[in-house]
Amino acid sequence: MFERPSAGERAVLVQLDLGQGLIDERLSELKLLVGSAGASIEAVVQGRRQAPDPKLFAGSGKVQEIGEALRAHSADIVIFNHALSPGQQRNLERELQCMVIDRTALILDIFAQRARSHEGKLQVELAQLEHLSTRLVRGWTHLERQKGGIGLRGPGEKQLETDRRLLGNRVKMLKSRLAQIEKQRKVRRRARERREVLSVSLVGYTNAGKSTLFNALTKAGAYAADQLFATLDTTSRRLYVGGEGAGASVVLSDTVGFIRDLPHALVAAFRATLEETVQADLLLHVVDSASEDRDAQIAAVNEVLAEIGAADVPQVLIWNKIDLTHAVPAVERSDCGNIRRVFLSARTGKGLDLLREALAEVAQQAFHEDADREAGTVEELPIQS
Repeated sequence: MFERPSAGERAVLVQLDLGQGLIDERLSELKLLVGSAGASIEAVVQGRRQAPDPKLFAGSGKVQEIGEALRAHSADIVIFNHALSPGQQRNLERELQCMVIDRTALILDIFAQRARSHEGKLQVELAQLEHLSTRLVRGWTHLERQKGGIGLRGPGEKQLETDRRLLGNRVKMLKSRLAQIEKQRKVRRRARERREVLSVSLVGYTNAGKSTLFNALTKAGAYAADQLFATLDTTSRRLYVGGEGAGASVVLSDTVGFIRDLPHALVAAFRATLEETVQADLLLHVVDSASEDRDAQIAAVNEVLAEIGAADVPQVLIWNKIDLTHAVPAVERSDCGNIRRVFLSARTGKGLDLLREALAEVAQQAFHEDADREAGTVEELPIQS
């Protein structure tokens, strides 16, 4: 019987080229994720395959190479930048005699470290339990033993079955709590709608500068750092934009950052939080303009937005970090005069006044649209989706 190894902090990273492209960018992102999780990188093993091996994902030869790297660097954990099946993870741990985790488990670990609010902790726990539920079978020897001893002899239920049942009950309870939180959020949203307050959500790739921009606009003091998934909990603040007679009230929400190949379990668990994005009147899509991978990051964010049903919410691209690219603050419009992009630096504050003016313009147009709708005529909101 296989006893699952204990975890460690000295990691060997595995990145295989399966034809998905952007290998260097994916490996750089994996290193950032591992650093955010608090592990040290001892070695990196790369390779190329046409398709994953059904048993070991990487194939027996590559697994032997991983084992040699483990021993040479005295590492105690292997991290795959891929999604492993429960069987592949179990077989790899049996071959390597160390803890093996995949990309999903790594992101879940970071989320568990970052969650601060009660809701965030519930969401992370739900995602962890749903991920664990597929990895109970024969992963731990104690789960195969039947209960025994005086007062504990039952009808023959194995510990594995007991754990699975208890896990299912816990998942059901967490989903119930999150559903209640979602109801409370809907009540607050309806109150904002009655007060004619524009709802704006910041979205973007993780580490694009959303929280820094949020703090610069609202002085909220939300946690911001140069690391992936620095903040998970949605924070909302009221923001007044525009001048005398043309001002407008906006509720600005900072949301969890997205990443390519974001695990579906995380999207499902954070649906209550992401509901704020779906119901927003406008999305400020924050882009790290200094990143060479920005086009792929934009595509990854739009993919997640489509998955949660927010693909049709109007967007304005916020071209952040222009202090690193030496661009100048500006507002880019389409041929129809619609706002498409705002160039700024959240860190230095350059261009923030342009963003405030853009938000005031959008808010005024939105309120005029509501008035026209009541009168029977509707004008198109001047935003490029």
